[in-house]
Amino acid sequence: MSTPTNDLFLRACRREPVERPPVWMMRQAGRYLPEYRAVRATADFLTMCHTPELATEVTLQPVDLMGVDAAIIFSDILVVPAAMGMSLTVDEGVGPQFADPVRTMQDLKRLHDVEPEEGLRFHCDALRMTRRELHGRVPLIGFAGAPWTLFAYMTEGKGTKSFSIAKKLLFADPVFSHTLMERLADNVGRFLVAQAAAGAQALQIFDSWSGSLGPREYREFALPYMARTAAIAKTAGVPVICFAPGSGWALGEIAEATGCDVLGVDWHTDAAWARGVADATKRGIQGNLDPCTLYASPEVIRERTLQMLAKIDGPGYIANLGHGILPDIPVAHAKAFIETVQGWDSRAHAASSHGASAQTMEVGS
Repeated sequence: MSTPTNDLFLRACRREPVERPPVWMMRQAGRYLPEYRAVRATADFLTMCHTPELATEVTLQPVDLMGVDAAIIFSDILVVPAAMGMSLTVDEGVGPQFADPVRTMQDLKRLHDVEPEEGLRFHCDALRMTRRELHGRVPLIGFAGAPWTLFAYMTEGKGTKSFSIAKKLLFADPVFSHTLMERLADNVGRFLVAQAAAGAQALQIFDSWSGSLGPREYREFALPYMARTAAIAKTAGVPVICFAPGSGWALGEIAEATGCDVLGVDWHTDAAWARGVADATKRGIQGNLDPCTLYASPEVIRERTLQMLAKIDGPGYIANLGHGILPDIPVAHAKAFIETVQGWDSRAHAASSHGASAQTMEVGS
């Protein structure tokens, strides 16, 4: 398929030279936009996910209204376990819930593997429709949840702060845990490949709850299965982004294990340190402004964004928040972030950084 008119995002994914960093925001199609709320008033969340026309409409809104450099398909990570046979509800003020948590080997018999063009056809159709409606303006990103995060939702039955049930299963029944994680990795991997076939030009894997695990458990139960998912996704031939918020300490390990093209970085991770990891591993890097920064005045947002850019800009950099945009952020504040990034000159920054390094070497010689 043809290259988008604005291909900054794809070039950055490949660590190719760019004039400035591309910028988009996780959860950019969401409640902070009045236009999104108008669509949401006509349909519940899952109906929007399951209706390609509605998913396309809200996916395009940030491109049309905010001028971001990439679109990400509107959907939810929990469509995969739902397609595997679990009963999913998403109620306002309550969040996603599964009425039938999976906690034993016997429970696994209720689940079935998914053929994406059948059980997740609505998602693939939304990608096809959105790709057409974008008319090549910016790239389209597909996504899915990583196995550990899906495992946590599926075993807990809902979002949680402690993850006590999910983590109990890791310790008390590792055979069950590895079995479910393996099935999830294969199903999610195939789903990501199908998304690329349907028009996604990059793929992001979200391990939203990775920060709930300590290093030992993360290395045993989360990272290997994100890596398995990424390996399958990589066969699609498009860039793969791995984002494990709360596990910034493992960025180098994530790069090595997954073979991803881009490392997502949360706001807990120092931007300059993340840049060092990206350069050492020859990966792109995406992030990492604290979403709450967007509650500040536009002047402060610009100041903080410029500080981040000065630390992290370089080969393969994609500007983003360190997690999803919050629903009550003023639109003007989100625009201040986007416009500040779009006004940044990567070439001038590189030249000044080179000059400073040369001066430091001269003084020290």
